[in-house]
Amino acid sequence: QVQLVESGGGLVQAGGSLRLSCAASGSIFRLDVMGWYRQAPGKQRELVADITSGGRTNYADYVKGRFTISRDNAKNTVYLQMNSLKPEDTAVYYCRITGRDFGFCWGQGTQVTVSS
Repeated sequence: QVQLVESGGGLVQAGGSLRLSCAASGSIFRLDVMGWYRQAPGKQRELVADITSGGRTNYADYVKGRFTISRDNAKNTVYLQMNSLKPEDTAVYYCRITGRDFGFCWGQGTQVTVSS
C-alpha cells in the first residue's frame, strides 16, 4: 500500500509563485518516474513535468522556463516549483509516481488558482 500526500496549492496572483510537494509513504522499495499532471475544468488531465530516478526531467512546452521539477529520493518526495504563474495555469494538480513493486499511484490533487 502506497500513500501520497500533496501540499502547497493555493491562490496566487498572476506572476506569483507556488511550490507543490508530494510525499510518498508505505511499501516502497524504489520509486521510478515521479511526475505532476494537471486538470482544468472541462479539460483532460495533462502532463506538466516528470523526473526519473536518475534526475532526467521532461516538461510540457507551456511550462518550460517557468516550472522546475525536482525530487528528494531519501524522502520519497517530488516537488514542483512554479514561477511566473498565469491564469491559464489554474487547475487541480496531481502527483503521480511509479514503482516496480506497486505499479503507479495518484495523489488526491491540490488546487492551484491564479488570479489575473
